[in-house]
Amino acid sequence: MTRIPEKDRDIMEQAIYLPMVLTVLNRDLTVIEKSPFKLRKPYQELVEETMKVVQKELAGAKSYMKSNQLKVMETKRDDAFTMFLFLYKGYEEYHNYFNPRIRNKVQELMEHYFLGRHQSRTRTNSD
Repeated sequence: MTRIPEKDRDIMEQAIYLPMVLTVLNRDLTVIEKSPFKLRKPYQELVEETMKVVQKELAGAKSYMKSNQLKVMETKRDDAFTMFLFLYKGYEEYHNYFNPRIRNKVQELMEHYFLGRHQSRTRTNSD
């Protein structure tokens, strides 16, 4: 049983997932820059703007964690699982994450940042 409230755990998980999202987006940006797109700039701008939003959210999560004495550290990784140490106001908890679950969550977040943000903007503009 975890002592960490759901809201705090969610923010701590953001500190795990958002850097991974940024890593993927950085790699994608490199691929876009080297690809023979006829019009490369719209793709670059989409990825760069998405990275700015992710960086802003990550900064917010890190700020919250610092002010609330929360930390997350990767402690162990193998082919199937990655273990993280969650430090919550003096308490230590180890959480094991299935690597495909991590990958799926990162993909879900990327879909949110690419599609969800733009869909909500489209809905707002059409109202």
